[in-house]
Amino acid sequence: MKKLLSVLLVFMLSLNLLPFFGQVVRAEEEALRGELTVQAEEAWLEYYEAAAQRIMDANPDAKITLIEVGSFDHLETLDNTDAGNPDVADVFAIPADRIYGLTNSEALGALDVEKIAEKVGGWEDFEAYNEGIGGNFKIGEEYFAFPFNIETLIVFVNTANAEANDIDIEDPVELTDVEDAATILLPFFDAWYGVAATNSAEIELLGREKEDDAEEWELFSHMTEDWEDLSEEKQAFFTALFDYWKLNFDANTTLFDPEAGWGYIDETFTSGNKGVFRLGGPWDTASISEQAGDGEDLAILPITNITINEKPLLHWQGGWGLTINSRIEGDDDKMALAEAMIAEIVNTDYAIDLFTATGKVLENVSVEVYTESDELSDVDKKVIAATLESYADAPARPLFNEWGRVWDTWKNGILSWNSVKPENPEEAYNELKASFDAMMETLATEE
Repeated sequence: MKKLLSVLLVFMLSLNLLPFFGQVVRAEEEALRGELTVQAEEAWLEYYEAAAQRIMDANPDAKITLIEVGSFDHLETLDNTDAGNPDVADVFAIPADRIYGLTNSEALGALDVEKIAEKVGGWEDFEAYNEGIGGNFKIGEEYFAFPFNIETLIVFVNTANAEANDIDIEDPVELTDVEDAATILLPFFDAWYGVAATNSAEIELLGREKEDDAEEWELFSHMTEDWEDLSEEKQAFFTALFDYWKLNFDANTTLFDPEAGWGYIDETFTSGNKGVFRLGGPWDTASISEQAGDGEDLAILPITNITINEKPLLHWQGGWGLTINSRIEGDDDKMALAEAMIAEIVNTDYAIDLFTATGKVLENVSVEVYTESDELSDVDKKVIAATLESYADAPARPLFNEWGRVWDTWKNGILSWNSVKPENPEEAYNELKASFDAMMETLATEE
């Protein structure tokens, strides 16, 4: 009898608690339904297909279709049409610097990133999430993408070429000490690589600032200062940059040629030649490994192992996000399915598979997960470790729309040196200054 009463008591208590726990269970087990399209690059397809299949296996009423297209081609379609175009996927990848432009054009929908982050895990708390790349996707009070991967530049080293040319790679290499133009291959004409140098000298190519009580941001650039007004450190930086260009110019290399420069870097870095150091990202590993004896002659170092005036190179804390098409907002089924697919793409249980398929490194996965994996090569492990270390030391990438003007402004200024043939650092700097003066004047007229 007492046993029966105990069973009845437990049953009655469970009925009283049913409204709360029942809601939780139903929320957790609520089946996903509806149809969703997801953009995926060709190399990503197998990984994405597996992620989509896991969701569909658990949710028979859900259908996920992949649209095979490159990320930038997909964004070009979106730019040239609108979010309603069926060729634009419901879920797609974007570089962090596109977040403002795409939200301004109302192409993106807002996400419940806190819910996704809790499901994915890896951050200490939501504050830590915001301090990472996730915070870059917040505009106002809403979030318009979820972190896909982090990216920054690292140093690739050809050890065979270093040994043959008696180059020490154990200690940081100083650009101003290099006597052979081929030793360090830095495509400074490209601002993506150039900022690794300007960041080291704390030079802001284009920044924003505002007073505490101001409503609008003010744009500024250190590149519009007169030579004599530059600090000694900044003058020393431009002197080093000029000397590096002159070293290549006198050696008749094609490094400072946007058409031939990349081929020159690849050829010179190949084992048996003189190239020892070059910059790249995790996505470059396969091609650069091939140049370095299929990885036999390859070492990987953090970007800080190259210095200019004894200041380490520093790239950006860049990265990509996964976002949703604004047209699915208001469709609860599509929204739930989209958030589930985003969470599954960056499911930390599959971090190794994600890297193998895409070269993408997750911010919220420890370096030990990668380096202790039996599935990754030693080269991959070193690339990931160097990426995470370089990323930790890097400044945040500027994301405001106006920064897009810097790419050609910097490039045109640097490339003018080949034709103008400046005779000293001040003349070289003035060519850059003229390019940035014109940019700032244009931006001022557009305000």
